[in-house]
Amino acid sequence: MSSIRLVAHTREIDPVEDLLAYTSPARPLAWLRRGEGMVAAGDGIAAAIRIPAGQGGTRSGVLADAWRALAAQAEQDDEVGIPGTGLVAFGAVAFDEDSAAESVLLVPDTVIGRRDGRSWVTRIRRGDDTRLGAEDPGIRPAPTAYGPHWAGRVGPGAQTPQAYQQAVRLALDEIAAGVYRKVVLARDLTGTVPGDADLRRLVRALSTGYPDTWTFAVDGLIGASPETLVTAHRRAVTARVLAGTAGRGADPDADARASAALATSAKDLDEHRYAVQSVRAALEPHTRGLRADTDPFVLELPNLFHLATDVAGELTDGASSLDLAGAMHPTAAVAGSPTDAAIAAIRRLEPFDRGRYAGPVGWIDAVGDGEWAIALRCAQFAGAPDAASAARRVTAYAGAGIVAGSDPESELLETRVKFRPLVDALA
Repeated sequence: MSSIRLVAHTREIDPVEDLLAYTSPARPLAWLRRGEGMVAAGDGIAAAIRIPAGQGGTRSGVLADAWRALAAQAEQDDEVGIPGTGLVAFGAVAFDEDSAAESVLLVPDTVIGRRDGRSWVTRIRRGDDTRLGAEDPGIRPAPTAYGPHWAGRVGPGAQTPQAYQQAVRLALDEIAAGVYRKVVLARDLTGTVPGDADLRRLVRALSTGYPDTWTFAVDGLIGASPETLVTAHRRAVTARVLAGTAGRGADPDADARASAALATSAKDLDEHRYAVQSVRAALEPHTRGLRADTDPFVLELPNLFHLATDVAGELTDGASSLDLAGAMHPTAAVAGSPTDAAIAAIRRLEPFDRGRYAGPVGWIDAVGDGEWAIALRCAQFAGAPDAASAARRVTAYAGAGIVAGSDPESELLETRVKFRPLVDALA
């Protein structure tokens, strides 16, 4: 990969209203929040780094090193100079080092973005590409009309509701025996969508319905995550920890009661404390002045409340945003505590490979800055679409944190609430 030389040109363009109109209907590549972000225009890829299992070291570390080598040889002509411009790659990392799913960094040949009211186009070409010098880098690509509306169907996967509750009971026995303090157990839904489905419609439904989340589409992984794993920009490092969940009430009074109950729940506060401790421990070797509020605040989403804590500090070494994401992953919020024991329990109690669910997903630029979220509220679409195929397989995931005092039925209900954004958007 280090033998590839990339050339990136970024130019400001007239305001772009609908970024998704420019990305591929079948293979969307997108990172959006509150109507801003970036997409790959079309489906051209200038470079791809794919890391399967068994490569030695962590896959995030292998990816980060490969990216440094690629970026070191790249040439950039960036006339905009804001986060997301210049050479960028979109990435998704498998949750478990033993997962059969690949971890990837994808460098589109054309990126369109919008941030703080400014829009831009970046064209990324290989050094031997005949288009270099023959095209105007400031010309905006043409959008693609949206395909017809479609509906997908999902149902119980490898972990049925009944089996999930049994897994929670087994976890509670192990917690009582002192094997670990917390474990996050997930379940899956599987189904199909039409083979020619315009997946941008799903991305748009998630981004408009849940504008405060990170809506992402990377290599068939599509979702809307409320949890920032890490953001790095000009040495400033920030993270948001979410752990502890309650469903919204049916009316304002019930909503207020649910929020207050979550904010004072000993079980949820304990779960949240484990998650904050794991993030601080991962970031402290790379930062100074690391700070976090003493008490969490209640984050309000359209269908859920979460306990949330923001963590911030200043980078003190040469770690990239992907290095930091790898150091933090897996947090106690998506694995458990202690980490090794929780991962072992997940392998025993979940009858499926999580793939990239609950792994880092986001983007990185040439100097290592970037934004990474945890791939939650998401689904993986299998394989490349085939026009001759009647359907395309999809698997969705949702999980809940199990600690002493957890109730199997309540944890199952929490996963149902977390599935709702994706299931509603698919339907």
